[in-house]
Amino acid sequence: MMFQTIGPDKLNQLRHVRFFKDQSGIEDHMRQQEAIIKPKFNVVLETLEAKLGGKYLASWSTPQGGYFISLNTLPGCAQKVVSRAAAAGVELTSAGATFPYGKDPDDKNIRLSPTFPSLVELKQAMELVALCIELVSAEQEIAKRNC
Repeated sequence: MMFQTIGPDKLNQLRHVRFFKDQSGIEDHMRQQEAIIKPKFNVVLETLEAKLGGKYLASWSTPQGGYFISLNTLPGCAQKVVSRAAAAGVELTSAGATFPYGKDPDDKNIRLSPTFPSLVELKQAMELVALCIELVSAEQEIAKRNC
């Protein structure tokens, strides 16, 4: 493959046509994917609401499709939350990853991708993430008061 061209991959397109067969084949496959993924998104959203709802420490998207949940901490907290979670064994997407060059000017956005872990792992991980958000937010508030 010394030379590459930009254009459709006809063999890959053929594989897709043979696998899905028709529009109903695509729709059936997507329903199967939803059965796997939706419970994982529900665990994340339910845990965030149970642990952080009404505390004004974070907000999050409730996607109607796709593979990500956008989690917003208080400004200046996202990188510390990701770092704290990593120190406790939970690997998150880098803070600000959705911004150009990964630079979130407010340091508040974390993109969650709950498709890989099991439901039990997700529940534990999200409880830890919520705790990290509470700790980092409290530390930030204490630092403001001590200035």
